[in-house]
Amino acid sequence: MTMAASHAANKKLRDAIFGAAAACSKAAEKYGQDKVVNATIGMMMKDDGSLAVLPTVEKVYRSLTTEELFRYAPIAGLPAYLKEVEKLVFADNRPDGYVAACATAGGTGAIHHAIANYAEQGTKVLTSDWFWGTYNVICNECGCKLTNFALFDEANNFNIAAYANKVAELYKQQDSLLVILNTPAQNPTGFSLTEDDWDHVLALAKKYAAQGKKMSILVDIAYIDFAGEKNETRRFMKKFSNLPENVLVMFAFSMSKGYTAYGQRTGALVAVSSSEQVITEFQDINKYTSRATWSNINRAAMTTLVRIQQDDTLRAQYETERENYYQTIKKRAEIFMTEAKACNLPALPYKGGFFLAVPAADPQAVCNKLYDDLIFAVPLKMGVRVAACCVSEEKMHGVAAKVLKAMQAVENW
Repeated sequence: MTMAASHAANKKLRDAIFGAAAACSKAAEKYGQDKVVNATIGMMMKDDGSLAVLPTVEKVYRSLTTEELFRYAPIAGLPAYLKEVEKLVFADNRPDGYVAACATAGGTGAIHHAIANYAEQGTKVLTSDWFWGTYNVICNECGCKLTNFALFDEANNFNIAAYANKVAELYKQQDSLLVILNTPAQNPTGFSLTEDDWDHVLALAKKYAAQGKKMSILVDIAYIDFAGEKNETRRFMKKFSNLPENVLVMFAFSMSKGYTAYGQRTGALVAVSSSEQVITEFQDINKYTSRATWSNINRAAMTTLVRIQQDDTLRAQYETERENYYQTIKKRAEIFMTEAKACNLPALPYKGGFFLAVPAADPQAVCNKLYDDLIFAVPLKMGVRVAACCVSEEKMHGVAAKVLKAMQAVENW
């Protein structure tokens, strides 16, 4: 017996990340927090395992008035918030063209809106074979299918040939295409596209645009503030200037990582186009979709961002604190990568962000074996994800060797 509509009856969420985190919590209760290595969840953790929140963000948030905390926000988002988000997304690399933003419920909400409004129902959305699993969940919810290209070539560089071949294959089946590229500091690998990679991606977009095809590119920049110097990591954005009007570029912005505001669920979808009409349409349809999903988002978090970004002193404090967190994660990741190289563990190239990844034939079995050493990582389709954001430097020592040992035990190396 089912009361669900036929299109919804078989929906069941299987989230490997939260499942691994739950297993880790049980082990911590049994053996003690100090004995467990929690490499599961995408949140910045202090060395003692407690949640790390940027002090300036917390201070400003707690100083808000009752009105600022509880009053409804406009559906599209606070105008000042949208303005400041555009500045944050581009820094000094704003491309030429028309730009607009729509407030969303976190970066996930931005991805939802892009898929809901720029992928034709029944068509395929393209992303890499190493990807955040929620992309697939959102595609299914929005009536389309996610398909993949091989992210890495034999030298562990961006596989432009695989990307080009998949784009060509899809354009034989459909006239429009939404591409999702999570860069810089990709989840789950920490990989970033180079500027040359972007030249190839955009050359393909222009090629098919000349044939009358439509392409929308969603750049998921959730981890950009943990990828390096802000203008260096955003320099590729200037390449989106003056693209054909049937090429739309969007950015999924999130306060979860750069502002450590995970539970506040605040983000934005930002678009750039050479066509004013396309941007006006972007504002109209995404405002409509917001009203049909969450109506309006967290006013307090939006106000917090505005307060910080419009105050020189607060902004400087915030940027210093965030840089310190970035350096902390960078050191943790460097330990893993150095030890991986020393023991010949084939970890994927890491450029920045919260996560590292190791290819594995049976990721679940490897993660299960790691439980023997009280190490908890996330099994993905193609490998094991290790969250550098939540493993202290002390605990990170030895993790790479133990991952290798687990792989040897279950994969008959």
